[in-house]
Amino acid sequence: MGMVGRNMSVLLGGAAMTILLGSQAGWAQQAQPTTAEATEEGQVVNQTDKKGRVTLLQRIVLGAGADKVAIDTPQAVTVLDQQAIDNAQAQTMGGLFKDVPGVTMAGSERVVGQAFNIRGIGQTDNSADGSRIIINVDGAPKFNEQYRMGSFFSEPELYRRVEVLRGPASSTLYGAGALGGVINFTTKDAAEFLQDGQNTAVRLKGGYDSNNNGALASTILAHRFNEGLEVLAAGNFRRSDNFELGNGTELSGSAFDSWSGLLKATAYIGDEGIARASYQRWQSNKDQTDYAQTGTQTNQFGYVDRDVTDQTFVLSYENPFTDNPWLDIDIALTYSDTENDQSNASNGFLTNPNDQSTLAILNDTLYAYKTWQLKGENTIDSTFENAENHFTFGFQASTQDRVAEKTGLPLTAHPEGTENKLGLFAQNEYIWNEQLTVIAGVRGDFHTVTPSSGIPNAEDIEDSAFSPKIAALYDFNDYFGVFGSVAYTERMPTIDELYSWAPPTPPGMFGPGNKGKTLSLDLQKEKSTNYEAGFTVSGADLLTSGDVLNVKTTGFYNDLTNLITSSANVLPSSPLPAPAYYYNIGKARIYGVEVEGAYDADYVFAGVAYTATWGQNRVEGANFNQPLATIPAQRVALTIGGRIPDYFLEFAARITVAADAKNGAQQAGSPTLTPPIYPVAGWETLDLYATWRPQDGNFAGYEVLAGIDNVFDEDYRDNLSPDIAKGRNFKISLSKQFGW
Repeated sequence: MGMVGRNMSVLLGGAAMTILLGSQAGWAQQAQPTTAEATEEGQVVNQTDKKGRVTLLQRIVLGAGADKVAIDTPQAVTVLDQQAIDNAQAQTMGGLFKDVPGVTMAGSERVVGQAFNIRGIGQTDNSADGSRIIINVDGAPKFNEQYRMGSFFSEPELYRRVEVLRGPASSTLYGAGALGGVINFTTKDAAEFLQDGQNTAVRLKGGYDSNNNGALASTILAHRFNEGLEVLAAGNFRRSDNFELGNGTELSGSAFDSWSGLLKATAYIGDEGIARASYQRWQSNKDQTDYAQTGTQTNQFGYVDRDVTDQTFVLSYENPFTDNPWLDIDIALTYSDTENDQSNASNGFLTNPNDQSTLAILNDTLYAYKTWQLKGENTIDSTFENAENHFTFGFQASTQDRVAEKTGLPLTAHPEGTENKLGLFAQNEYIWNEQLTVIAGVRGDFHTVTPSSGIPNAEDIEDSAFSPKIAALYDFNDYFGVFGSVAYTERMPTIDELYSWAPPTPPGMFGPGNKGKTLSLDLQKEKSTNYEAGFTVSGADLLTSGDVLNVKTTGFYNDLTNLITSSANVLPSSPLPAPAYYYNIGKARIYGVEVEGAYDADYVFAGVAYTATWGQNRVEGANFNQPLATIPAQRVALTIGGRIPDYFLEFAARITVAADAKNGAQQAGSPTLTPPIYPVAGWETLDLYATWRPQDGNFAGYEVLAGIDNVFDEDYRDNLSPDIAKGRNFKISLSKQFGW
């Protein structure tokens, strides 16, 4: 990284603390009054000051229990609203999270090669990392686990809101085993496009990216039939050539074409009931693209025709019953279908359809995850003289099929099966005098896993998991608060971990051979005990009248046991028997600090996202206390911007600095607890963006977004990616909304 880079890391890391401590100067000032802003659906969306501004930490959190401002939530949470999503101008889903502390994209820039990493948990080539981080789209769980593929495939233009809930405490409401956390995506609604007095709105948008000759075309139609029914139809097309990397080379296999769309109907029933039906689809079809989408610039696995389709169906009903404190119901039936239809492999390794070696995954196969879920919950509200209480309870029932359809014998390394799961949960939130918030929750999950008939010696597995938590936040005054939590969760083994196996391999062109691997029917649950503590700082009228500052600092410590990883091959000459494919290896610990801050005034604004995470292998032996391979490099993203309100202009610069890392991903990925052997140098990048959103006059309804990513065309590599990062990219988009 060099002396300059290291000094800048220290400088910007200190800047985060300077912003925090500097707010003390404003504690003597009166805090800016805030109000809740609601949509036509009656849902709280943001908390705004008297001038209508919303800082990052004033956004309302909808997914952590009773609706509350992010800074007043006793959990590390970040909310991306529609403006933040638009400003990112992201080509892939990973581009949305550059300003979110604790979140790193693992894998590749390729559109189907990305996976999430939250607080050092998550990697593309590790088994079940998708189940360690729960992803929902409008409440529908999304899951994908396949060799050399990412975990989530979608289009940023489909969404109006993203919530990132960091840490295992989210397991109570969303499912056991969320070791890293939960990411909730919310799709666009017709109501946000229909202005007062309008029944129809059309938005047209086009965009261009210079780096890879990328293009976007988007159309949205929203229509209100009457006061009780609104419909939205959205369609997007995005294309890209291969990305050019910072070292001047192209990233093979990164070119893509994708189509996506959303149909959504919202019906208002009675005074407060809201029913929704939506269908979302994303598809990308590419012939002879790189088989390995998760990393490596040099193709080691050849090429394949790949057609990836992701579909989500949601039917939901909610009603707060504000006149009845015993009822506040939310129920949803969802269906998710993620498919990868691959064929026509051309790499010299392809064998006949009856091949059962580990290379059989290259054969023509339709891989899929199909998940039905029914989730319902109710909240009982109680109000006292100086307190209020919200008791939420519910259930979550699902069935998931893992599919690998091919001719000939079934795959051994991608076993088929079905998981049926039932979760029961309860959470109580007590708020005293608008100062003390105490949240206690408990969840029990029960699952039965049934293997397909083609897996020899397989049997049904039944298991259960337990997820309790307690969290508290205390505001001493309008300017300073402290919070803390203890959460425990258990992650049950997945179909892949239980039923993967491998036949013996004789010596030959792929090495000395091995004894194969057996089923892993005796796996124990992974366990996580997580501790968090932190403080919040708020101030107003610090540097100028009406300005606002919010800072939230979180420290966490996650103690992990019974971690599951794949076993090493055993040579034919070894006296040891064939090992189980997966096994529990023991202990690890992950701990760190996150700082999230935002400053906003009439003409200037700033934000900071600082992440420092450490993790060690705690298994006794030669690798004891060695760093984990999934820990992201320490980094800080500092944004400084300005605006000219009279001309509706906003502009900003983001400086991102990452420190040196000792645990860089290997070219083909690295197991979670394998001692890393690829140190990665630190790096610094500068991104710029500007927006023009006129609110009146002849240009009202237009929106122009422009930006430059990696301004200085830096040649660097994120330590969780095997690939060099994308080089300089100029991007621009223009949209126009019509209404009548």
